[in-house]
Amino acid sequence: MPDSSIAYLSCGSNLGDRKANLRCGIENLRTAGLIVRRVSSVYETEPVGFADQPWFLNIALAAETSLTPHELLACCLESEVRLGRVRPFPGAPRVLDVDILLIGRLIIDTPSLQVPHPRMTQRRFVLQPLAQIAPEALHPVLGMNIAALLETCSDPASVRFHSELGVRQEEP
Repeated sequence: MPDSSIAYLSCGSNLGDRKANLRCGIENLRTAGLIVRRVSSVYETEPVGFADQPWFLNIALAAETSLTPHELLACCLESEVRLGRVRPFPGAPRVLDVDILLIGRLIIDTPSLQVPHPRMTQRRFVLQPLAQIAPEALHPVLGMNIAALLETCSDPASVRFHSELGVRQEEP
C-alpha cells in the first residue's frame, strides 16, 4: 500500500450487544479501506467520567491506511453513526466509540483532531489493550513506549480481560 501508515485506534461500546457492536465497527472500518493488522483482546472496563452507565467493552486495533488523518477521523465518526451513535451529552452511553490514538509518529493539534489522543496516557482502558498489540509503539510527544505508559498510569479504573473478539487480522 503506497504512502500508508499504521494508525492505532481505540473502540468501545456499552449499549446493546457490545461485542457485536465492536465487530460491526471493525467491518465498517474495513469497508472504508482500512487494513486491520492487529486486534487486542476484549477488556471490560468501568466507565470514566459519567459513572452512572453500563460498563464498556474496549479493544485496541492497529490498521494500515492511506487516508489522511482527517479522512480517517471522518471514517471513525461514520462508523459510529452507522451503528446509531448519538451524543446527548459528553461521556454519554454509546453503542460505539472509535478514537484515533496514534498515527505513526504524527503530531496533530487542530480544533477537530488531536493526535496523539490527548487523554490516552490517563486511561488504563486505552493503554492496556494497546499495550497488548503494540507495547513498543512510541508516543511521539512523550517519547515513551506504550508499555512504559501503562506501567506509570495512575488511573484506578478497573480493566479486566473479557474475551477474544474473533475477527480476521490481515498479515502485512
